[in-house]
Amino acid sequence: MTAAWPVTDGVFSLGDLDVELGGTIQDAQLTWQAHGTLNEARDNVIVYPCSYTATHDDLAWLIGPDGVLDPTEWFIIVPDMFSNGFSSSPSNTDDYPAAVTMADNVRAQYRLLTEFFDVTRVAASYGFSMGAGQAYHWAALFPEFVERAIVVCGSSRTSIHNRVFLSGLLRILEAAPEHLGGGRFSAEPVAALKAFGHVYAGWGLSQDFYRERLFETALGAPDLETFLRTDWEEAFGENHAANLYAAAVTWQEADISRGAVYEGDLAAALAGIQARVLLMPSETDLYFRVADNEAELEHLRHGKLAVIQSIWGHRAGSPADIPDDLEFMTRHVREWLAS
Repeated sequence: MTAAWPVTDGVFSLGDLDVELGGTIQDAQLTWQAHGTLNEARDNVIVYPCSYTATHDDLAWLIGPDGVLDPTEWFIIVPDMFSNGFSSSPSNTDDYPAAVTMADNVRAQYRLLTEFFDVTRVAASYGFSMGAGQAYHWAALFPEFVERAIVVCGSSRTSIHNRVFLSGLLRILEAAPEHLGGGRFSAEPVAALKAFGHVYAGWGLSQDFYRERLFETALGAPDLETFLRTDWEEAFGENHAANLYAAAVTWQEADISRGAVYEGDLAAALAGIQARVLLMPSETDLYFRVADNEAELEHLRHGKLAVIQSIWGHRAGSPADIPDDLEFMTRHVREWLAS
């Protein structure tokens, strides 16, 4: 179905891109998709980075005149994260660095917006999960350039508990006989990817979701075994293990305070954000806890917390098939963008 608003896409060449923790992405490529029309002032821009494994195609459901982000009002740029298989990734780039951070991604995205689109200001950075982390990085790295940040089920720094979860995923991939070291594989590790999906299924949705058997009543799976296979095993099995590994490292290393400016002082980095920040955690998210956003809120100059009251866990932040959560998110995001 053709969209009723302009949709364009392309590839932005960055040249050899040095990354902050060491190494270089050779001939770095940043793919992107844009929805809507850039205004004459070139300041009606929303940058909408990708979440873990997602591509710009996966994020398009949220965009529409009646959606969370309205392309008839905003020019919405969706840059593909490094390691998602579209932009430069281990699956398509030789000697991909051991760690590419969210800051590396956002600095590349800034070049796309300023050098290719000649953008003068970002009206909002919006993101879910790893995309939310990038939205936070936009506000921290370019404080005078970003007017608003909308952080949905995300954080400014990956918490210790979250890092433990990611460590478990990385160890699963490293234990595969196909693992060559450093997140590279001789062949796709089918059994490891199956285990990866099962572990992820226990974290991506809440205990309450499973207790209420929403995988059957809301998602139509005939039983738990089928749900785990179709929604988790098969979904992760479609990804290159090397990309999953690299993206998990990016997630693990997320921290807006890294670098010479704040030297790890998260409170100072949060206080340095000039954007108006809307924090939207899910009440039952196991990755990004409400308490983490509450702690961040204390240091933000202009912040608001709007908790998604949902039993869908992390999935509440990407509620394509959750009407109540989608209505809540749409209402709060549109109010934030209008203020």
